[in-house]
Amino acid sequence: MRNPMSPSEQHSQHNSTLAASPFVSNVSAARTQQSLPTDAQNDRLQQPWNRTNTATSPYQSLANSPLIQKLQANIMTPHQPSANSNSNSNSITGNVVNDNNLLASMSKNSMFGSTIPSTLRKVSLQREYKDSVDGVVRDEDNDEDVHNNGDAAANANNDRESKLGHNGPLTTTTLTTTTTATQLDVSELSAIERLRLWRFDALMQHMYRTAEYIADKVYNISNDPDDAFWLGQVYYNNNQYVRAVELITRNNLDGVNILCRYLLGLSFVKLQRFDDALDVIGEYNPFSEDPSTTAANTMSNNGNNSNTSQPVTDGGIKMESSLCFLRGKIYFAQNNFNKARDAFREAILVDIKNFEAFEMLLSKNLLTPQEEWDLFDSLDFKEFGEDKEIMKNLYKINLSKYINTEDITKSNEILAKDYKLADNVDVVRSKVDICYTQCKFNECLELCETVLENDEFNTNILPAYIGCLYELSNKNKLFLLSHRLAETFPKSAITWFSVATYYMSLDRISEAQKYYSKSSILDPSFAAAWLGFAHTYALEGEQDQALTAYSTASRFFPGMHLPKLFLGMQFMAMNSLNLAESYFVLAYDICPNDPLVLNEMGVMYFKKNEFVKAKKYLKKALEVVKDLDPSSRTTISIQLNLGHTYRKLNENEIAIKCFRCVLEKNDKNSEIHCSLGYLYLKTKKLQKAIDHLHKSLYLKPNNASATALLKNALELNVTLSLDASHPLIDKSNLMSQASKDKASLNKKRSSLAYDPVNMAKRLRTQKEIFDQNNKALRKGGHDSKTGSNNADDDFDADMELE
Repeated sequence: MRNPMSPSEQHSQHNSTLAASPFVSNVSAARTQQSLPTDAQNDRLQQPWNRTNTATSPYQSLANSPLIQKLQANIMTPHQPSANSNSNSNSITGNVVNDNNLLASMSKNSMFGSTIPSTLRKVSLQREYKDSVDGVVRDEDNDEDVHNNGDAAANANNDRESKLGHNGPLTTTTLTTTTTATQLDVSELSAIERLRLWRFDALMQHMYRTAEYIADKVYNISNDPDDAFWLGQVYYNNNQYVRAVELITRNNLDGVNILCRYLLGLSFVKLQRFDDALDVIGEYNPFSEDPSTTAANTMSNNGNNSNTSQPVTDGGIKMESSLCFLRGKIYFAQNNFNKARDAFREAILVDIKNFEAFEMLLSKNLLTPQEEWDLFDSLDFKEFGEDKEIMKNLYKINLSKYINTEDITKSNEILAKDYKLADNVDVVRSKVDICYTQCKFNECLELCETVLENDEFNTNILPAYIGCLYELSNKNKLFLLSHRLAETFPKSAITWFSVATYYMSLDRISEAQKYYSKSSILDPSFAAAWLGFAHTYALEGEQDQALTAYSTASRFFPGMHLPKLFLGMQFMAMNSLNLAESYFVLAYDICPNDPLVLNEMGVMYFKKNEFVKAKKYLKKALEVVKDLDPSSRTTISIQLNLGHTYRKLNENEIAIKCFRCVLEKNDKNSEIHCSLGYLYLKTKKLQKAIDHLHKSLYLKPNNASATALLKNALELNVTLSLDASHPLIDKSNLMSQASKDKASLNKKRSSLAYDPVNMAKRLRTQKEIFDQNNKALRKGGHDSKTGSNNADDDFDADMELE
């Protein structure tokens, strides 16, 4: 099947590894015979196309293999025209193969048809003919009638051509059909072909020693660079990278075969010989300005044949794109992130099927959110043909969730309803990212657990799941998860990230710092581990180390705004407000809709006494978090800061509304009651102020601010001159009038009261006076008048004393 390549048949950058597949049979039989021994040539003469009676296909023994992908009957590859079919095509089991194309049966209109390798297809014996006049495609109904013998097949072909009314070129198609084991016979293959299939099957079953043994023999027989590539693949998959390098460099195969060059670059990367890898594949894409391609495109534009306007590809991922992706990985390993970003972007633009390059740009934070969407808009999804819609939505759900969240949500709904992908891991992960970004941790936790029920250690879900457990203070689940990960994946970065987060939840900062460091060493591109490592220094008050760690994270992840945000927060804590502002602006430029960035900018301007600017950013932050969980710490923090800003602007009533809105969601916050107490004290609502300050001290007895404010409120309640209309004044007046009435009544009651003791004393005194007067009257006449006057005076005096 695959044969030694002549120099004129080298693979181009537009081909994939499918061009070297052992199932591809586009080279003439004569060239294959040149590389075979004499016995093999005799076997070659007995092949189906040289025999008159053929009842089986040489591919039939592979049709029932578990390695062969079973496709639905309605997925088929459209036929392609075969140029010079009468003279330049080889009839293999009734199929006409175009010598000018590497894979004549590959589709250009369907993703599934164009990307599924022919090595994994069930091959049928049906033929299809197309009427160039009316465009009607006619198929044979029974596979049993196909090619009972060579003569019958030829006669049948002539009859069909005469019935179609023209002598145009025949076209072929590959259909998925159900075949029986009795139709399969590998014995009809030549010796070299059987060895290649043996090698391929052993490689697919990970039997590397078998694959190596057979591949070595095939390469010695054929001396074909493609066979050298497959032998190198065996070495590479068996982690024998040095042997793969020696195999390719010994015969200078990287200079004559682009597949071998790619494999050599991969091997150098595995050996961490990055400079050597760059020397092999080049620092820049050598095909970006390929003169031959430019000339071909120019000719096609000037000609009338529109079919030659684009390079012919075999339906796989273009080798040019794969080389660009490998170049990006090398630059990324060298921490040259700008060149890595450019290489990954070029890889996805060269071939949209290179999803791994697209994912590297997103997952490694090499692009800002806006740059991600700009790249997505520049991709040409028309290459997927009829599958454009599903692939466009599948790519979209991986984009940043900080902007255009509505579009991503709509794509999730389309994939769930129209394509039955509601339970797909990537669709659920997109929803998880949206919930986590919006601080909806309870909902995010539920979504994560639905995925982890079936895939317990999904590394795409675990970071968000660990973050939710930390935010919700679910320490028990976090401990169990960390324990299972440590037992199962002791060398994984996510394992020690989980362990570090558990210690962080226990406020054991030194242990958390240790394991965050270990996680970042195992995977230097793990952003969450770097940020956690820097947080530990910040919590311990080690400002210099925290700044260094955040700066490193900012350099490693240029598209992520969080390191720059945390750098600004550190400088603000050090009261370096100008430096803090510069980093906040950088974070704002990357992600202008992050409420954390807006909140910190508002706080920074608050500290700079620029309250109008602070109000602007805090109001924008509050607008962004309107769909977030109202009880989240982010929402509460923004509303509190906005309330203090209104207070500074003397907009006390609006400030009170902000604090009361927070109080509805969190009544157990001492600081909120303290702030409300201050505002009520400022608006002279003393009783409300005292009540809230008492509540603040009840929740937090050591709240010094509440204690001082309460003392002032109580003193002010005594000394403050109140208005006549104040409720306290009205109450005081009512109580004063009531007191006066009560005193008058008591006095009146006391004057009318009967006291027998006093009355007895008074009567006794009056009797003594009366007796003295009578005695004086008996003594003499001339003294009676004088004595009477004196007695009256003494009585008056006694009465007055009484």
